[in-house]
Amino acid sequence: MRILQIINSLGTGGAEKLLLDTIPQYVASGIQMDILLLDDKKTPFYQQLEKQNCCTIYNSPKGKSVYDPRHIQGIKKYLKKYDIVHVHLFPAQYWAVVAKKISGADTRLIFTEHNTTNRRLENPLLRRIDKVLYRYYTRTVCITPEIKDILVRHTGLPGQHFPVIKNGVDLHQIHRAEKMPKHEIHPSLSEEDTLLIQVAGFRPQKDQPTLIRAMARLPERVKLLLVGDGVNRAECEALVASLNLEGRVLFLGIRTDVARLLKTADIVVLSSHYEGLSLSSIEGMASGKPFLASDVPGLQEIVEGAGLLFPQGDDGKLAELVGKLLADVALYDETARKCMEKAEEYNINKMVEQHIALYQSVYK
Repeated sequence: MRILQIINSLGTGGAEKLLLDTIPQYVASGIQMDILLLDDKKTPFYQQLEKQNCCTIYNSPKGKSVYDPRHIQGIKKYLKKYDIVHVHLFPAQYWAVVAKKISGADTRLIFTEHNTTNRRLENPLLRRIDKVLYRYYTRTVCITPEIKDILVRHTGLPGQHFPVIKNGVDLHQIHRAEKMPKHEIHPSLSEEDTLLIQVAGFRPQKDQPTLIRAMARLPERVKLLLVGDGVNRAECEALVASLNLEGRVLFLGIRTDVARLLKTADIVVLSSHYEGLSLSSIEGMASGKPFLASDVPGLQEIVEGAGLLFPQGDDGKLAELVGKLLADVALYDETARKCMEKAEEYNINKMVEQHIALYQSVYK
């Protein structure tokens, strides 16, 4: 069975991390699996996958935006070489369908809807296009039952068209990671500092400003590590400066040692406006530290009953919950324990087994 994964890039998002972690497992199970990227930047995830030498990484021609329709021709030439093409994210979702139609290939297409909310459905034009395009996919994998219900209603396709497979995390990788001395993260840090950490791209969705504002309400010994990069980073840096938090909020950029950072931090936070099935939240809960998240779709389902939830955008409540965890050792330990137990439900091995079963059913 020959499978090609198509995604916009190997940036730092959850879908990208999922492919980095799972492709070696699929290959080890005997599946020939390669990947086609619409953006050829040699990101840290790209370099990590390349080092494993387990698959061929095809790159789109240089100089094109992922929204450039010329990618259709780039995808077209690979379709007949594979039995199944598994597509991730917009706009790769659109380009793959058009490429299949003009190529005449009988390759089966699978798409994964990685968000619990499909914002394209809010756009009248894209809503109509989506309704048609989903029909060209043999199966559309939904990461939660909620998104399945939305797509069944939207497309009119039967429920079996939308299998639910929850995203997973390599829990073993998190568990075996070792914490590091805090001064190795940044020379200004000491072992007496209490560290909060958020791992997320700097995009409006992730709402780092709420977490930054919460820092102004917390004691001086509490420091914040922001891991990631993106279009909103400069705005967040300006907010930090305006609140005189430069020594307490550290921008670490893109890191490949996230598991060790999570183990070293004291509390893990995700303050998003919304999420898909957030891999960052699962990794945070698996780290053995208490996890705090905004009470929004894509986080409620994972965190409720384990970590602590705060109203989205409420920096006061977020700071209050951090204070409670730091003041109450029993609450801290109990929250951390429940988070680790909940994370076990999202073991990546289970997800890989379910995808292999799906590929086999489609390939027959």
